[in-house]
Amino acid sequence: MKNVSQQFNDQYMPIKALLIYQSVGQEEDGNYHHRENRQEVYVESYDIGKQGNPINAHPLTIPEMQSLNELLQSTQELKGAYLKSRGVLPGKVIYINPLTNGFAVWYTPPQEMNLFFVDSLGIPSGKAHIPAMVWKASKDRLDVFAIKGKSKPTVKTALYHAPYFNIHYNGNVCMGTVVINIDRNTALEDFMAQWESYFFNSYFSHTIHSDSSTKINIVQLWQEQVATGRDFPQEVLVKSNTSLNHLIR
Repeated sequence: MKNVSQQFNDQYMPIKALLIYQSVGQEEDGNYHHRENRQEVYVESYDIGKQGNPINAHPLTIPEMQSLNELLQSTQELKGAYLKSRGVLPGKVIYINPLTNGFAVWYTPPQEMNLFFVDSLGIPSGKAHIPAMVWKASKDRLDVFAIKGKSKPTVKTALYHAPYFNIHYNGNVCMGTVVINIDRNTALEDFMAQWESYFFNSYFSHTIHSDSSTKINIVQLWQEQVATGRDFPQEVLVKSNTSLNHLIR
């Protein structure tokens, strides 16, 4: 691991320290305890001297309180940037939960994509038509499903198992060794684009629940898709027990 302590010290210098006191009571036996019904708090502020030691102890001043308040507000605004759209909400968005551990649900139409397969599957990597998809992702988890047709789904739209490799029966994608790098500052548009890129730019390698995600052999399916360039045959999709209402909970 790289030691970055010196770099940190060069870029960030301590300037202020706060010490918070809370009142305590004393029982007859001499044991101290916090006053649960009356929590008096006193904040003492210290400047930091050139040698890094706290100096000039004094009660927290009004200007210091204002500066602290501005700092806390900016931190809250930074936290609120997660999954925030940079403009008009993209049309493919279905649902957003922007909380710290939130998620987004969105849709992509049928399209032709460049797909990658490991050699052991016997499927040549290349362009192939795929069905419309519904995606649900948080910072570190991705679930995908397929839908029939081309229209944006509604609550009545049936979800089908995504007809790909590396996917659990509940829709959760096994990302293998893919390094996920999505932080709390990621805008909604980038969030969706990153997850789609992670999914399609990684190699499909194995089935997790045999090939029950399609009505025909999944290897044969993608061999034919890559070889023929035909539209995706929606009749091979298998209906999922998951609904759109379940995804947005």
